[in-house]
Amino acid sequence: MIGRLNHVAIAVKDLDAAAKVYRDTLGATLSAPLPQPEHGVTVIFVELPNSKIELLAPLGVDSPINAFLERNPGGGIHHVCYEVDDILAARDRMKAQGARILGSGEPKIGAHGKPVLFMHPKDFLGTLVELEQA
Repeated sequence: MIGRLNHVAIAVKDLDAAAKVYRDTLGATLSAPLPQPEHGVTVIFVELPNSKIELLAPLGVDSPINAFLERNPGGGIHHVCYEVDDILAARDRMKAQGARILGSGEPKIGAHGKPVLFMHPKDFLGTLVELEQA
């Protein structure tokens, strides 16, 4: 059911500092910062030959990653994102297997302009999983 790994997301407090590490130290190519008000984050994508790293920083005091950064002040891996061919079919299959979808259960549009859903980390070995329509 899951397809390729789309990205690994790293939560950071300082997006500019994180981008500098990837750009200057690792020589990576980065996207411009992309505010995602519906998700409460600003993201920068680090382009890799086979996937991406998503650097995400809080956008506002109500950002859902603020609690993560309070528990992990230095930041860290926040979630992994897998592509699926049909996000609604994937959602329904996972729900039938007992997996919990976060939020309303309806896809939202993500940073790539495609529908996304997040799955409860307790159902996936402690890892927050994002599904993105391929």
